[in-house]
Amino acid sequence: MGRSSASIEGNVLRIEKTSIHDGEGLRTVVFLKGCPLKCLWCSTPESQKSSPEIGYIRGKCILCGICVSVCPQKALSIDEEKEMVSIERDKCNGCMLCVKKCPSSALKGYGARMTSKQVIHEISKDEVFYFHSGGGVTISGGEPFDQAEFVREILIGCRERGINRALETSFFSSWEKIESILPLLNLLYVDLKHADPEEHKKLTGVDNRVILENIKRADASPHDFDLVIRTPLIPGLNDSDDAIKKSAEFIKGLKKIKFMEFLAYHRLGTETYKNMGLEYPLQEIKTPSLEFMKGKAIKFQEIAGVPVRINGIPLNN
Repeated sequence: MGRSSASIEGNVLRIEKTSIHDGEGLRTVVFLKGCPLKCLWCSTPESQKSSPEIGYIRGKCILCGICVSVCPQKALSIDEEKEMVSIERDKCNGCMLCVKKCPSSALKGYGARMTSKQVIHEISKDEVFYFHSGGGVTISGGEPFDQAEFVREILIGCRERGINRALETSFFSSWEKIESILPLLNLLYVDLKHADPEEHKKLTGVDNRVILENIKRADASPHDFDLVIRTPLIPGLNDSDDAIKKSAEFIKGLKKIKFMEFLAYHRLGTETYKNMGLEYPLQEIKTPSLEFMKGKAIKFQEIAGVPVRINGIPLNN
């Protein structure tokens, strides 16, 4: 991440407009690239690395060879035996020239460098929708705190325009970075993948001691924001009664908590894994039923005593 004369630059995955799932009202969601966690169920594998990447949609490829000829890094070649384009990803520098030149849209770019002013400009285009719906902007990942200075600049610009500001995070970051951004937030979403440190490490690659400590410190801070804890329920991995109990016992002591939200496991990102030449690790796991989700949510609420939502819908509706 670097600073230019215009503003700070960062790595943006994409910007989605009129979202209704990442805070109140209609929201613009800024998805960033780069994440220190490697969750087994990650639905956005294209967000894990901080640098821009390319995906290859084999079914669209006409094997014309244009991408091979224009690549300055010589990262692409045609595999005659497999009848596909082969990508040496360690050579690719994300210039996206192949993506621009592909006549059949078989190559897809993931991510781009943007300045904070450019991002603020995009967010500001929908101010009228925020005003009428009670919405705003949500900064999401990857992991926003991996680009804390960039995120801070965006949030300051949004605050100056009176735009409501939310952030979604794993909270796996230094307290110094977190503390610099908390005063700028109206709403904070923190993912709690598993309450047990060792189980958390098996599922995400890191243990959760820093995450739990950061949640406690944020809850005790003097800053005025609402806190929402989210847990994606992955059948057989983090949905045991013991796991639910541990999470509930931790969360019931939080003062800023607005509600707890359980998100049902889904497989919406599996096509992207294929496009990126990656193998999806949870092929056998299926999306849990609503009845299953309600059962886990009721057990949690009985212990924690806080409002609970399932995929955005209040439990008692």
